[in-house]
Amino acid sequence: MKEKRPASGAPAVEGGLEFGRPSGETLLVRLRGKWKTGGATPAVSDLRQRIESDPGIRCVGFDSRELTGWDSGLLTALLQVFDFCSQAGIRVDPQGLPQGVTRLLALARAVPEQKEARRQALRPPLLEGLGDSAVNFWLSIVETLEFLGETVASLTRMLLGRAQYRRSDLWQIMQECGAAALPIVSLISVLVGLILAFVGAIQLRLFGAQIYVADLVGIAMVRAMGAIMTGIIMTGRTGASFAARIGTMQVNEEVDALRTAGISPVDFLVLPRVLALAVMMPLLTVYADLMGILGGLVVAVVGLDINVMEYYVQTREAVSLTNVWIGIFMGFVFGILVALAGCLRGMQCGRSASAVGDATTSAVVTGIVSIIVATAIITVLCDVLGI
Repeated sequence: MKEKRPASGAPAVEGGLEFGRPSGETLLVRLRGKWKTGGATPAVSDLRQRIESDPGIRCVGFDSRELTGWDSGLLTALLQVFDFCSQAGIRVDPQGLPQGVTRLLALARAVPEQKEARRQALRPPLLEGLGDSAVNFWLSIVETLEFLGETVASLTRMLLGRAQYRRSDLWQIMQECGAAALPIVSLISVLVGLILAFVGAIQLRLFGAQIYVADLVGIAMVRAMGAIMTGIIMTGRTGASFAARIGTMQVNEEVDALRTAGISPVDFLVLPRVLALAVMMPLLTVYADLMGILGGLVVAVVGLDINVMEYYVQTREAVSLTNVWIGIFMGFVFGILVALAGCLRGMQCGRSASAVGDATTSAVVTGIVSIIVATAIITVLCDVLGI
């Protein structure tokens, strides 16, 4: 006895079902036509209703000789049939299905989904979160101190002539940190000088004291702004580059290769970069001071009708050698901080591509924060010392 249930409203070329009973306890499901996603395929509820209406069914078999095409739509329907039959205690015989369908079904049902696989991220309690933050902060401090100790030890080995680094790398990094950075340092420094001159001129013009724009720009650039702006530029340009390069070496396991070869990564990677920035940053600071004063000169000559020689004489009288040395010292300190921040984050980088981006971002943030904190400390010390 056979019972036909064609799909409601489906054309003959689309998927269809036929039910047969070759034996008393077996229901034979004949698949015909095309079973493809987006086509008119019969609902699995037809088979479910057929099984529920006949409690004598103990096995479900398949006949796919009239099946002309299939894709994931057939697999989805068959998985629903398997799940329903498993819940109803009915055995499913997949022998009559195409070989490819049988393999994909076996693969899909090989490892059942675990309920714990989709755990929702739970927000930890307040005290637990504060405790984790405190522990992580302490561990970061310890790791930073260890890195600083290794850097100091590497510098000591260099003074003793036992550091393992290549001088060619040092000269190349100095060129990248120095001459290659002149264009961006020139642009930013001139613009900062222009801004300082404009801001000062607005107030000084009220008292007829435009000539003191030279004092304002000269002292501000030489004592602090030249070093600060150069440090921030080098943080975004060079510090980020250090972190990205060393982080990429961590991902490629090149740092591990150095350790395996008996070469200290701090000597080979960190020491040349710290030395290069420590040497080049004071020079870039002096250059930035000159460019900033030049920017103020442009505003004074064009906007305030001040003679070039007057501006030069006023700047020379206002800017003392003490101010120059303070700016150079700040540039030296900023160079060390920027190099240490970039190398530290690079050495702490993880083993993935996203970790390199995180290390680069962290290096920039750490460098800028270090520069601001160091500026505040140096300013307070200069005020205490009366210089």
